[in-house]
Parts: sequence; structure tokens; C-alpha cells
Amino acid sequence: MKSKSNTKKLFIHLALLLGVGITVFPFLWMVLTSFKTVGEAMQIPPTFFPKKFLTDAYAQIVTALPFARVYLNTIISTVVTTVVQVMFCSMAAYAFARIDFPFKNVIFVLILSVLMVPGQIFLIPQYQIIQKLGLLDTIPALFLPNLFSAFGTFLLRQFFMSLPKELEEAALLDGCNRYQIFWKIMLPLTKPGIVSLVIFTAKFAWNDFMWPLIVNTSPKMMTLGPALSTLQGQYTTKYPMQMAGAVMAVIPIIVLFFIFQKQFIEGVAQSGIKG
Repeated sequence: MKSKSNTKKLFIHLALLLGVGITVFPFLWMVLTSFKTVGEAMQIPPTFFPKKFLTDAYAQIVTALPFARVYLNTIISTVVTTVVQVMFCSMAAYAFARIDFPFKNVIFVLILSVLMVPGQIFLIPQYQIIQKLGLLDTIPALFLPNLFSAFGTFLLRQFFMSLPKELEEAALLDGCNRYQIFWKIMLPLTKPGIVSLVIFTAKFAWNDFMWPLIVNTSPKMMTLGPALSTLQGQYTTKYPMQMAGAVMAVIPIIVLFFIFQKQFIEGVAQSGIKG
């Protein structure tokens, strides 16, 4: 029995190592390619390690694009989207979880129905709204359509519903109103869910490609995704430069995940405690 158990554990660990390898390999390839020459990057058969680690691609990407401005645009869009979306979603989630009002369940189902509709359907109406507001090719155009999330509302609603009602009842007896209960009692208790939503939202906003590409066309108003796509030529592409830009683009998300790793895993694990 013990040998069977050890064999089972061995296969599980081998499967996990294989999964880690498959997941990490593209990232390692991206990092190593950023240190290659153009010839090495396009060499057939391909080579995994560069013959000599060069940083030319990192210097070239800064001069080929208004990289600092593009990076700043992405940071502004991500921060505003994340902060406002978490604020709106947490308030809506608390209302759906704790407050009784007419047609609450019907409205919640309508909000969830948005998750079943492809996001591309909303591109034209959103573009027309931004155009009529005169905000094309501006920073607000990047984040205005993303300030609310049906997924975020659902995620945080699950956390609020898992909290005991006795907390609210005790707070009401102490003279707290709904706003005080929400901000001072209920919201701090949903910290794992908030952190999870922050990471999900920040990742989506940071990596968003389609909407920034459509709404902003001038190089100085682009975000990282569309800006890096402009480096792809019709006949040839400088892959080391593209990979260098991708490495610099992915670093903030990796740092964010490692800082809040514990809260993120806890939040995802607890998100389905109570429906």
C-alpha cells in the first residue's frame, strides 16, 4: 500500500512539474529572445540560449517608441480602472447581497447576463459614445467603458453573502447606518475578495489590446499592447525588440501577483463559499 501511495505521489509531482514547465517555457523563451540578435531570433533551427547576452533590444525599444509616455498611459488606465471598478462593484455587490429592494434578483440576473455576451458586441456602441463625447484619442477614452464589471459584482457578492448577518444587526443596534456598516465593518472583512478583484482587474486593464487599439490612434496616446504591435513590420519583425518590450510590460503584473499572492489564492478559494 505504501509503495502504491509513493508511486501515486510521484506521478502527481511529475504531472505538476510538467504543467509548470509548459507554463514557464513561453516566458523563459520571451526573456531569452530579448537578449538575442535579430539573426539568432529568426534562426532555423531555433536556439534556446543566446550566444551572447545583449541588451541592445532594451535600448532600441525606448527610442523606437515614446515608451515612457506609453508606459504612463497604461499605468493611468490600469490604476483608474482598478480603483473605480472595485469601488462600484463592492457597493453593488453589498446591495445585492444584503439589501432588499424591488426586483433585486431580476436586476442581478440581467447584470450576470452580460457575462454571456461576447465583449466585441459592445465595441461599436462604446466607440460611438466616446466619439460623441469628443474623447477619442484621449486618456479617459481608455478606461471609461471599463469602470464597472458584472464579474466583479458577482465575485464580491459571494463574499458579502458568506458573512454572518449578526455583524450587521449588532452594528445597527449600536447606531450605525448602512454606509458605516459597509465601509467600516463589511468591506474590511472581504479583503481577500477585494485583492482578487484588484489583481483580475489590473491584469485585464494592463493587457487590454482591442479597445485601446480602436479608440486611440496616435502613438503618444497608446497603451503597451497596441504600441508593441506597431513594431511588427510587413516583411520583417525585430523580435528581440518586441520581446524586450513584452518583458518590461509584464514585470508590474508579476510584482503585483507576488506581493498579494497569499490574499489572491485565499480570495479565489473562498469566492464560492455561499451562493
